[in-house]
Amino acid sequence: MSDADRLHELLGLQAVDFQRETEEPARPAAEAAAWRISVDPFGPEGDVSWEEEFNAFLDAVDPSRVRALIIGQWGESYEEDSSYPIGLVVAAAGRLTSLTAIFVGDLVMEEAEISWIEQSDVTALLTAFPALTHLGVRGGTGLLFPPVAHASLRELTIESGGLPAEALRGVLDSELPALERLDLWLGVSSYGGDAVVPDLTPLLTGTRFPRLRHLGLRNSELQNEIAAAIGSAPIVARLHTLDLSNGTLGDEGAAALLEGQPLIHLEALDLHHHFLSEPMERRLTEALAPHGVTVDLSERCEPWDDRGAAGRYTAVAE
Repeated sequence: MSDADRLHELLGLQAVDFQRETEEPARPAAEAAAWRISVDPFGPEGDVSWEEEFNAFLDAVDPSRVRALIIGQWGESYEEDSSYPIGLVVAAAGRLTSLTAIFVGDLVMEEAEISWIEQSDVTALLTAFPALTHLGVRGGTGLLFPPVAHASLRELTIESGGLPAEALRGVLDSELPALERLDLWLGVSSYGGDAVVPDLTPLLTGTRFPRLRHLGLRNSELQNEIAAAIGSAPIVARLHTLDLSNGTLGDEGAAALLEGQPLIHLEALDLHHHFLSEPMERRLTEALAPHGVTVDLSERCEPWDDRGAAGRYTAVAE
């Protein structure tokens, strides 16, 4: 993931890098930005810890008005996991009384490959902030998501080059009655993505998350199998948008989508970064576009070599 993939907004608020030297009124109001707290261990101030930077942030703005927080680079992240910054944020919960959105691990390739980001138990944030509505995580290595009950969470995103099956099962075993949007980057087995399609059963049967309207099962080397499962999944009938992008989807998976349950009720079907043939692209467009479904078929990919389907690749792995 390049610098262009850095988070630009959260909760509809522009991401702003906290800088100590900025003075009012140049600094946005506390509630008017999604504040990114980062340190560069290799920069001119490499001796500044994330704890020092975070404490400076709490002193510089009114923490009781902060709505969105982005945890960026917290040091040499491949040596220290996210429990370090998460613990500091949790300890400040009594001051961050308006916080409703958190993103953990807004690191890009120049700082750490996605598979190098060492995560931890991110549900500590849900426990500490019962009013949280948005939680995002980048990185699957070391990620823990034990089943949790949370009444307010509306959006959950986990971006990874390999999502551990245990973490996936924890998400799907959680009680999240307000959840409307779920985006999961499943990744590849060589980077820890050991989940298989049966692990998705509690989700696809529609017995979880009664308010879910957007589902993303993305960036997977099992994209064809997932598409086949989606073809008969009861949850699809109540979705507004479906995202199967960034994976290894080929004609066989797209055919399973078309031959399964109707998708004409969807507002959008996102399949960008795919391995479909032009005839299959036309079939999808002709089947869905007349019903008002926006179909994203951008970024047609070619296998790496002459291995056919074995040469397909996800958009993000290492």
